[in-house]
Amino acid sequence: MVHPGHEPGHGAKTGLLGRRLECAVLDRMIGAVRTGESRALVVHGAPGVGKSALLEYATNSAAGLRVLHAIGIESERELAFATLHQLCVPLLDRLPNLPEPQRAALETVFGLRTGTPPERFLVGLAVLGLLSDASEGQPLLCVVDDAHWMDRVSAQVLGFVARRLLAESVALVFGARERAQDLLGLPELEVTGLHDADARALLDSVTYSALDAQVRDRIVAETRGNPLALLELPRCLTISQMAGGFGLLHTDALPGRIEQGFVSRIEALPERTRRFLLVAAAEPVGDPALVWRAADRLGARPRTALAGGADGLLSFDARVTFRHPLARSAVYRSATKEERRSAHLALAEVTDARLDPDRRAWHLASAAAGPDESVAVELERSAGRAQSRGGLAAAAAFLQRSVALTVDISRRADRALAAADATLQAGDPEAARRLADIAGRDARTEFQHARARLAHSRIAFAAGLDGRAPPLLLADARRLQPFDSDLARETYLVAWGTSALIAADADSLLAISEAMRALPAPTGTPRALDLVIEGYALLVTDGRAAAVPVLRRALAMLAELPARDVLKWGWVANGVGSAVWDDRAMHTLHSRAVEVTRTAGALAELPFCLASLGMATTWTGDFAASAAVVAQADLLAEATGVPLAPKVRLRLSALRGRKEEAEALIAATIEEAGAGGRLMDVTVAHWAAAVLCNGLGRYEEAMTAAQASTGIAEPWVSVWVLPELVEAAVRAGDDPVARDALDALAEAAGPCDTDWAQGVLARCRALLGEAAAADGPYREAIERLGRTRLRPELARAHLLYGEWLRRERRRTEARDQLRSAHELFVSMGMEAFTERARRELLATGETVRKRKVESTASNEELTPQEHQIALFVRDGLSNPEVAARLFLSPRTVEWHLRKIFTKLSITSRRQLRDVLARGESGFGRQERLRR
Repeated sequence: MVHPGHEPGHGAKTGLLGRRLECAVLDRMIGAVRTGESRALVVHGAPGVGKSALLEYATNSAAGLRVLHAIGIESERELAFATLHQLCVPLLDRLPNLPEPQRAALETVFGLRTGTPPERFLVGLAVLGLLSDASEGQPLLCVVDDAHWMDRVSAQVLGFVARRLLAESVALVFGARERAQDLLGLPELEVTGLHDADARALLDSVTYSALDAQVRDRIVAETRGNPLALLELPRCLTISQMAGGFGLLHTDALPGRIEQGFVSRIEALPERTRRFLLVAAAEPVGDPALVWRAADRLGARPRTALAGGADGLLSFDARVTFRHPLARSAVYRSATKEERRSAHLALAEVTDARLDPDRRAWHLASAAAGPDESVAVELERSAGRAQSRGGLAAAAAFLQRSVALTVDISRRADRALAAADATLQAGDPEAARRLADIAGRDARTEFQHARARLAHSRIAFAAGLDGRAPPLLLADARRLQPFDSDLARETYLVAWGTSALIAADADSLLAISEAMRALPAPTGTPRALDLVIEGYALLVTDGRAAAVPVLRRALAMLAELPARDVLKWGWVANGVGSAVWDDRAMHTLHSRAVEVTRTAGALAELPFCLASLGMATTWTGDFAASAAVVAQADLLAEATGVPLAPKVRLRLSALRGRKEEAEALIAATIEEAGAGGRLMDVTVAHWAAAVLCNGLGRYEEAMTAAQASTGIAEPWVSVWVLPELVEAAVRAGDDPVARDALDALAEAAGPCDTDWAQGVLARCRALLGEAAAADGPYREAIERLGRTRLRPELARAHLLYGEWLRRERRRTEARDQLRSAHELFVSMGMEAFTERARRELLATGETVRKRKVESTASNEELTPQEHQIALFVRDGLSNPEVAARLFLSPRTVEWHLRKIFTKLSITSRRQLRDVLARGESGFGRQERLRR
């Protein structure tokens, strides 16, 4: 074998050969951070291509910056927050500077306190705040090598942080083999092999004998200039093989070829040295004392095991580190199963069960040759601790291993159910499905069978909202009923909400409603859950007149619903306010849902709650505030990877009446959602089209669009579109269609004694009433809607009354109504309806110049995120409070505020009260008052 004799680390030094461009990129990044900017970068490329050398260059070039290091370790991939803990440990003294929820989140996940598991994106916000706070005194360079081996939760959190960096004087650099899913979208630097000249120079520097030029060129070509391959090939090939070009493999097998080179070197070492290396490879922390003690148990004492050295494969410092991750992998994989189990057992025996019980349990599991109940119990306990720290991926891994080590079939079914639930929450539905299959196969009681089927239904629901979920959930609820009535009732309600949400067929919603009607009456005073179930069931089976009294009773309780229930089934119950036509209750319930989910750190659910709040806000005509709420939802949806339905954007575009923009969004939604079977999105798009066309005066198109939205099995949009259908049909001259729509609206709104319901109903009755009888209903509509917050509905009542008065030749009165409508439309920014009102005013003989719809300076000049920040600050929130709501750092909020002040030509926070429209809501003051 050829052994050039270069010192350990030689590969890192020579890895920069020919890396002028890559080094320049890193220099610019570090320079930007020194001037107060933030940067994130993913350095990726094949194993051995020089990523670590570049990260070392960045570290050495970071004069004046504080450098934090972390490294992903293959054996730690299932241990939640392992990589994050490495990175943040030097900053834990700054935890007291964070807001309480963020401080508690980090203290919990790092095991400094016990508590409920925080949501991973709340942890991300806390890490962002921690880095931002640390960078106040000195810019930071955070380096994460081998990022492809980060544990999943650390990857998600650091990806979240990297996307939020803006004005924090922080650089976050990852080195990875491939573009990790959780780091997609970040700036990238792909590291490829050396250019031929540099590769030839490197190869010549590590070979004793001169190579034939053609052989040398072939080696360079087949390694594609990979520095580690060029350095290691001479170590594992004979001189004759090098000279003749034998033993070379194609590039797609290069990592395996390099690893095999390490294996050849390992096999040449004495047995005790190999045993010592194996213990070091199996120990993820790199604790030298732990490695020494475990190796000693296997007879691999340092004095004898390393007497002849380790061929440069291993180095000792504060941690035990391998020359390259492929060297660690080669050591571990070249050992037999028995040898690996012995190494893990030795590590388990020397790991303190009190200080590090989870790693001890993991080593015991890896040492088990077969099922072992005592180890399975330890793994269950570790899973519980992992869940308490928010480590769902770790909990899932512990529970999965626990299932594999369980002998008792019934106990294995219970553990498989727990593992399936944790695995689904960790974001792996396929693995969760396999565990649910095990639970179903091993179930020994009917209750276990029912829970296994419920697990399958939840997995199907999580995989996508389609028509399969409601009947599955209904069947699950029926099976659970004899064993756990509360779980069964919650499952019934979720089945109903799922069916309504996806606009499933009417038979499905009816079957679920009938099953809920057949439930035994609750003992004692009915709870909110009981009343919502009864009311929703009556809504479908007996109509709104029967349902409204029950739903009104539920509404009184929902305002005080415990946070636990808000998080479990509140998303279904929040529709009660809309079902009884109570606009204030609708807004209150959705606002509280946002508050509860945000406080709980349930950031995966928060985008949906924000979208519902945004929809509720559109009814008030505060379109800027609604758009700002949607911007928050989009920000979170991007971070969580959960796509949001476009319903709020559709609604906003229709009400604003910007023809080209709205038509493009409506058409795209109908095409894409239709192809994907998302009936509810198609329905909302048609509703939006009806509103838009009514504003533009294209009544036949409005009628067609509205009719497309009335036939679905859903109690909200299918009803809200009816006033559009009445108006469009009357204007198109199709009285039969208008009367049928009015009858349906009377059935839906008539039993609801609210100003919203009765005001809209009076407006529609006036449209179809005889001339002599229309005046009263129009006046009633204006009076009732004037008592609500529904400015668009009020403006449309003024418009319709004015149009009717003009046709009745009562021009003076018509002008008064049309002016009121016009002013309201202009103030809200409803462009299509503004023009419709202007044309009517012109027809009365009044001179009306075309006016651009009014908007505050914030609407016109600020981005949605800037507008939301301005609203929160106007309402009195501090920069840290704003940052917590918008998932930014306080320094980024301050940076945005400077831009806001410049755009609005103001100099203080107090001036925002004068510049921003008073009707706009930041939803900040309300939350502060509730707290």
